[in-house]
Formats: sequence, structure tokens, C-alpha cells
Amino acid sequence: MSADRPWWTPDVYADRRPLLAARARIKAAIRRWFEAQGFIEVETACLQVSPGNEAHLHAFATEQIAPDLSRRRLYLHTSPEIACKKLLAAGERQIFTFAPVFRNRERGALHAPEFTMLEWYRADAPYEAVMEDCAALLKLATETADNRFVSWHGVTCNPRTTPERLTVADAFNRYAGIDLLATIDDRNALAAAADAAGITVRGDDTWADIFSKLLTALIEPKLGNGRATLLTEYPASEAPLARPSAHDARVAERFELYCCGVELANGFGELTDPELQRRRLEAEMDKKEERYGERYPIDDDFIAALSHMPPTSGCALGFDRLVMLAVGATRIDQVLWTPPPRDT
Repeated sequence: MSADRPWWTPDVYADRRPLLAARARIKAAIRRWFEAQGFIEVETACLQVSPGNEAHLHAFATEQIAPDLSRRRLYLHTSPEIACKKLLAAGERQIFTFAPVFRNRERGALHAPEFTMLEWYRADAPYEAVMEDCAALLKLATETADNRFVSWHGVTCNPRTTPERLTVADAFNRYAGIDLLATIDDRNALAAAADAAGITVRGDDTWADIFSKLLTALIEPKLGNGRATLLTEYPASEAPLARPSAHDARVAERFELYCCGVELANGFGELTDPELQRRRLEAEMDKKEERYGERYPIDDDFIAALSHMPPTSGCALGFDRLVMLAVGATRIDQVLWTPPPRDT
């Protein structure tokens, strides 16, 4: 897409249109796939009391003015997760949604402030079931786009091959030479390991900050090379919405799908303990306030709904990124029908 002309300029749009037509075909194929398995498509409200409570996600805030002119702050959601879980509490069993979501402070080749999240949930299913869904959807998208392989920045992946399953601890050992689980809750030990691996650590970096630096610099670029990678068993501190692993309380039932070093999906065995969830979200907001000087409210209605929610596994997949890889685009704006306003 031209950097100096609007996306709607006819010749600029003509270059983009084949990618957008492929996007439409991929979305239709995914809809059919879910419906064939008995899922129902839902639509969630974008305006929420809380946009989500992950420390490093930034929301767009707005103000609701009632007929009596009273005012309250609302947010555009960063994910449809809270609303979807309320639907599960209400009695739905298998749901999916293509939701517009909004994240501030994000713009780049792989990021847009408004994008589409494909999110789905399976009640009474292990989180391995949604891992298998991810593999099937990656294969379906690329087949629909008539591509046998996908590439990104010189890395190629065969989406028809069964993804590798790799725990976070094994990935840190393999690609960084770090025994991650031995450093759990030991910031100084992880800092020393990071320094030995050539990663700069600042004095105010927390354990989570160091973990993120290592993951971004040394681990993620190696994932999804040749075949997709399902990175599993994240440290429990890095998975506030996931239930603890039954075999090791230090880790949680969280996974991410990578293809060509690009993160495509984030899935959980969902946490349904209301009090534990509240404590985790409060801790996330404490981190946010310390780092960014702000916090978002916790949706009490969501916490109440968790006690009615069945055991569930769910996943959030960046639909635009999936389309990008499937069609060979190089920037997310190329596969958005109407890209957000450009920076001025």
C-alpha cells in the first residue's frame, strides 16, 4: 500500500483487492468449519465496563452520557473474552466470534489499533482440543488461499505439517540455555541468566520484564520454522486468565501458536475460580499502575459469572495476521478492508 496516497485511491485499492477477496474466502471457510462442528457464532458488545486487565495492554476509553446527562467511563474492549465467558455462564457450550477489538499504543507491520480477533470456546474440553483447532485453522486458511507454504522475513513454514509442541521451559533451555523453572520467583537469578545470554537488563526490570525480553529476543524468532509451534505451559505468573497445570503449579494451561516466528494465537484452559481470578486481575492492575500510572476497573459482573461457567478451554487468534501469512502480505494494513487512519 502506498505510503503517500490513501488506501481508497482506485489503483492502490486495485492492488489490495485480491488480498481482501482472499480474506473474505478464508473467513467464510472458517465459519463453515466451526458451524460443521456445532458451534454457534456470537456477537459481543465492544463497549465494556472493563477493557480487560492485562498489565501491558492499553485500551481506548470513552464516555457514556445517559438521558439524564449522567456520565460514566466505558472502554472499547481489547478482547471479547469477558463477554464470551458470560455467555458460557449463561449456558452456551461452543461459541465463536469474529470480533473487532481495539488496542492503544499498537501500530506496525503486525499491529493495528483496531483489528479482528477470532475467538472460540469449548466447554468441557481440555486445552489440547483448542490447540488442535489452531492447527486445523492454519491449514484451512492457507489451503483456501491456495498456498502450500507460508513465509515471513525469510522464514518458511509448512502449515500442513503437525505443529511441534514445546513447553516454554524446554524452549528456554533449547534456545537460550536457561533453566527457566529454576528461576521462578527469583528475579536476580533470571537477570544473571539473561546477562549471560547477552540480554541487557535494567535495574528496574521485574522478573516478568526479563522473561519477556528473553522470549522476544531469543525464543520467538526460532518458533514456527519449518512447521508451526505450539508453545505450552507458560509460567503461572504470565497467565493470569489460565488455570494452573495439574502436574506443576509453577506453570499454567496457556499456549501460543507461532508460524514463521509470528505469534498467531493465545489459548487457555480457562480459570473459573472467581476469587483467584479477582486476585490475579488486581495484581495485573497493580503492575499496570506501577509501570504506566493507570489501572482499569475489574468487571464485578464477570467475576460473578465465573462461578456459573463450566470447565472450558478457549483461544484468541489474530485473524488479520492469519490472513497476512496465508496470502503473503507484508503489512497488516494490506489485509484490512478499511485500515485505521494513518499516523500524522
